[in-house]
Amino acid sequence: MQSAISLSLSSPSPIARSAVSNTSDASSPAPRSLRFCGLRREAFDVKASFDASSLRLNRFNLHSKSSNSSKVFAALNGNGTPPSGGFDYDLVIIGAGVGGHGAALHAVEKGLKTAIIEGDVIGGTCVNRGCVPSKALLAVSGRMRELQNEHHMKSFGLQVAAAGYDRQGVADHANNLASKIRNNLTNSLKSLGVDILTGVGTVLGPQKLKYGKGDNIITAKDIIIATGSVPLVPKGIEVDGKTVITSDHALKLESVPEWIAIVGSGYIGLEFSDVYTALGSEVTFIEALDQLMPGFDPEIGKLAQRVLINPRKIDSYTGVFASKITPAKDGKPVQIELIDAKTKEPKDTLEVDAALIATGRAPFTQGLGLENINVQTQRGFIPVDERMRVIDANGKLVPHLYCIGDANGKMMLAHAASAQGISVVEQVSGQDHVLNHLSIPAACFTHPEISMVGLTEPQAREKAEKEGFEISIAKTSFKANTKALAENEGEGLAKLIYRPDTGEILGVHIFGMHAADLIHEASNAIAMGTRLQELKFAVHAHPTLSEVLDELFKSAKVNVGASNKVAEPVPV
Repeated sequence: MQSAISLSLSSPSPIARSAVSNTSDASSPAPRSLRFCGLRREAFDVKASFDASSLRLNRFNLHSKSSNSSKVFAALNGNGTPPSGGFDYDLVIIGAGVGGHGAALHAVEKGLKTAIIEGDVIGGTCVNRGCVPSKALLAVSGRMRELQNEHHMKSFGLQVAAAGYDRQGVADHANNLASKIRNNLTNSLKSLGVDILTGVGTVLGPQKLKYGKGDNIITAKDIIIATGSVPLVPKGIEVDGKTVITSDHALKLESVPEWIAIVGSGYIGLEFSDVYTALGSEVTFIEALDQLMPGFDPEIGKLAQRVLINPRKIDSYTGVFASKITPAKDGKPVQIELIDAKTKEPKDTLEVDAALIATGRAPFTQGLGLENINVQTQRGFIPVDERMRVIDANGKLVPHLYCIGDANGKMMLAHAASAQGISVVEQVSGQDHVLNHLSIPAACFTHPEISMVGLTEPQAREKAEKEGFEISIAKTSFKANTKALAENEGEGLAKLIYRPDTGEILGVHIFGMHAADLIHEASNAIAMGTRLQELKFAVHAHPTLSEVLDELFKSAKVNVGASNKVAEPVPV
């Protein structure tokens, strides 16, 4: 099973909260406005970094009474003020993926002298081997799927000849997009004066690092580890990069096999099944759990399976492990040996043209010098508290050391890494900040899309039982939405999980057209602590898909007299 999101309802830290108390004034309220970013504007328009800088400066001067304007000017014209205490940098970030990039840009905005160490390429997994190129392939699959649907086209009065594609052209589209975003990220860092240090970064001790092949030693007041993750390949699986592949290889689209087995039916597996079936492949899912799409809300997963899997050239095995996979060679196809997930008894042997391993991702935390600071990983993840501060083997905080993104395992999403990085920069700049991970949305970019934020219904019921409150469910259908019907895309559902006694949103799940875009109204409401009794008064343009959320919020039955008090974000 792919594990893209890891949210624990228990305490996020293995040490007591009293042991990690922040030195800031305890009387000051926790921040309600949480700032999130994935690929910021600078990633798409280098010139925009200068325009945005002037805008940020104006806003800063207008709204901050205690600001240090010299730091702002320094951040815009030379990578911050000279660091205090004899350090080479105020902040050094190991890893230039989306998380590291977001942290670096925010650090410069805060006036911190910043460097970023990258041992591979700027952009990390998301830009080069993940979110960005996969969306290019999914854009192609969406158009192919629509052009191939004769009934759908005729409903618009359109006649389209048989659709075809050029495999290399499709692959080039994905590669060119990744290259463009990577170059823009690099230019944005350079334009803001962030020092890009090439090579592998290693922590030598408190506030001390080295990078590259030589003895390039630097010091920093604070250090952020943002090294990301790599594809997880279970034991017994031999990857040759041609017929047995990971998502890294699949994104190159070097071939479109007639029959491909996909091991894992989470986000990665589902998205690639959308691509491969649109391009003509037959797909077989191999899932260790007893049902497909195990990470989704069960009701949404059931509907999505009826639309995304059942009508397509997809079959599946559930409750089984792929105990051994052998690449194709000497004229023989790929061999997959299946065993029962519970009894470990042999179940079947498959012979397919290719196999994609989509069993999730593993943290990339080797070679960081963690032993130098007495830090032991947990299943490869670096342990952190709710403020992303690294915890050593004795349960104590490592001073001035933070870890964000996939490497800490809290929530393995690019935009979560960026949000964590921004949160850390706030802290090292003197502003206490705790990120509410339950407000961070996730999306699967199939056709139609799936999106979610907060708790699933089973998780919410478990929480309600433990804490002694009731939950309610509200639903709306895309079939009642004018814009969806105009697009002939009425297949879809939005689901709201909430507390009727307070109006608090516990979770929202959407399956339907542009679900990935619609979810943010719900995620921002959770982040800001906005209650349903307030959202009912929000106005949405007509006719738009946003009215799906409008109807969803209005259909919720909140108890009369429920408080409008804004809820404080809860660290998870």
